[in-house]
Amino acid sequence: MPKYLLVDGFNMAFRAYYAVHELARSDGFPTNALYGWVRSMWKLVDDQKPDETIVFFDLGGALAKLALLPKYKANRGETPEDFEKQVPIIKALTQAMGFGIYEEYGVESDDILAAYANRLCSKDEDARVMIVSADKDFAQSVTDRIHMLLPPPTANPRLGWRVIDPEGVEAKFGVKTTQIADYLSLIGDTSDNIPGIPGVGPKTAVKWLKQYNDIEGVASNANSLKPVRFQEIVPTMSEQLAINRKIITFDPDCGPEFIPSGSVDSTSLFEILEEMEMITHLKEAKKRYSQGELVL
Repeated sequence: MPKYLLVDGFNMAFRAYYAVHELARSDGFPTNALYGWVRSMWKLVDDQKPDETIVFFDLGGALAKLALLPKYKANRGETPEDFEKQVPIIKALTQAMGFGIYEEYGVESDDILAAYANRLCSKDEDARVMIVSADKDFAQSVTDRIHMLLPPPTANPRLGWRVIDPEGVEAKFGVKTTQIADYLSLIGDTSDNIPGIPGVGPKTAVKWLKQYNDIEGVASNANSLKPVRFQEIVPTMSEQLAINRKIITFDPDCGPEFIPSGSVDSTSLFEILEEMEMITHLKEAKKRYSQGELVL
């Protein structure tokens, strides 16, 4: 039963960056994201013991989604300079640690990751996939064989890492995995600049979807919606809701058919850790990998 870890690269890298503050090399070069990244990846493979780990990074340019909604993600601020400096080294560390890596301009890495998870399961009925991310959009990908692995919440790290299966999705959001795209379409997503129906929050969206199943059902029953004020609002939002769902729903046909697995390059790994003056991590790496080791 092969087990795969598919990691949402920037989601996890940003968490590493914000988890540790004011950590830098002697010349001032920031290393906080690097520190958290290596530690997190080691913990993942130690706990989950996957047969293969692949990390997906964004290269920018979500062309299809921007065509539908030009303001998609336009509200996001500038990426911190200290984080950007560390991104190339995070990628180099990822490869040296023996993990597969994939990035493609023009398509969001979330779509590629989700499509690849389905592809792995369709090719091997015994395959099991863990999607490592805190991004709620991945709840739509959860099945009996594809689960989410949520990192500890920043506000309550004692919760630890949590596995979310289909029952967990319903417990967390109040709707089934097949309704997540409709749910997010109704409430919108401020982080991605996707406008939902004004005034509709999670409780109202859950109630409507339990009654009417999807956004088409909600729209066709607009005259019966409660609270009453939405009976006039919802019909004016049908086009926006359709756009929302197209943006939120992952493209099942994007990305490659196959991503090569990684191999450990212990020499490069030791060199990077030494150059970054990550002495504790270097000692740990030398315990984990021998000079001649090529695979995890």
